[in-house]
Amino acid sequence: MATKQSGPIGRPRGFDADEALERAMLVFWERGYEGASLANLTDAMGISATSMYAAFGNKEKLFRRVLECYTEGPSAYLDRALEEPTALGVATALLAGVVRTTTRPGGPHGCLGVQGALAAGDAGQPARDLLVAWRNDGCCRVRDRFQRAVDEGDLPPEADANLLARYVTTLAFGIAAQAAGGVGRDELQKMADAALRNWPLA
Repeated sequence: MATKQSGPIGRPRGFDADEALERAMLVFWERGYEGASLANLTDAMGISATSMYAAFGNKEKLFRRVLECYTEGPSAYLDRALEEPTALGVATALLAGVVRTTTRPGGPHGCLGVQGALAAGDAGQPARDLLVAWRNDGCCRVRDRFQRAVDEGDLPPEADANLLARYVTTLAFGIAAQAAGGVGRDELQKMADAALRNWPLA
């Protein structure tokens, strides 16, 4: 006797979507957008291409979901840093978070948001544009926090919040690039500490 099928036909079954996203994130993080093939992704996720498309859409849509996962997971140090009570505390926590995240033992080094699609062909242009916007959004959030510090007297009135934000985020991106090239955690942390020694104080 035939049994009635429940749920829409083609709906992926038998896998954890959050876990699959985590695995896809590691592939994109390690290989970059264009370097991550469909076979790389589906093998890591443990699902068929059909299931991947049904659950996440195409590769570009999957990458968008992965970037959200990365922002809420490994890159969540930014949210925590912005809650620090002083601008120097924000900068210190942000750079420490970058050092920690980009040198994780047993995981890809560097930053998905920095190296994911620095150079891309036509097919990778949407991912490149997405990451440019992602990095700019982070910088704008830091700038707004530093402007608040100026307004509250934590930074000198002549301090340029935009310039300070660009300084700190450029340092963060440089740390990520150095980490991807194999520079160790201790050396990167020393560099971050040295970069903040002349921080402007009110």
